[in-house]
Amino acid sequence: MPGITPINGPTPTNFSPFKNISRADGQDSSTSPAGFDKALKGCIEEVNADQQTATGAVQELLTGKNQDIMSVVAATAKADMSFKLLIGVRNKVIEAYKQTLNMQI
Repeated sequence: MPGITPINGPTPTNFSPFKNISRADGQDSSTSPAGFDKALKGCIEEVNADQQTATGAVQELLTGKNQDIMSVVAATAKADMSFKLLIGVRNKVIEAYKQTLNMQI
């Protein structure tokens, strides 16, 4: 249909939530998966970076250095969403740990 451009979103080939995670043993992460602890630590660091970015954006808005409120709202919403996702992952990990403790041997 002419005049309509497709939306280019994440596809399985270009989307990786763990793109910045490196392996502890120094091997190439593209050939083998990273450990769970490294993946979790990388995700926590990304959430922390989002929180720091949002805090900085709010401070710049309040001091008058930045007049664009939409960028502040976007940074705050991204930080909020990533934090909520992290809390959900934490709750699932705790639930799995409790189920493991309750297993009969």
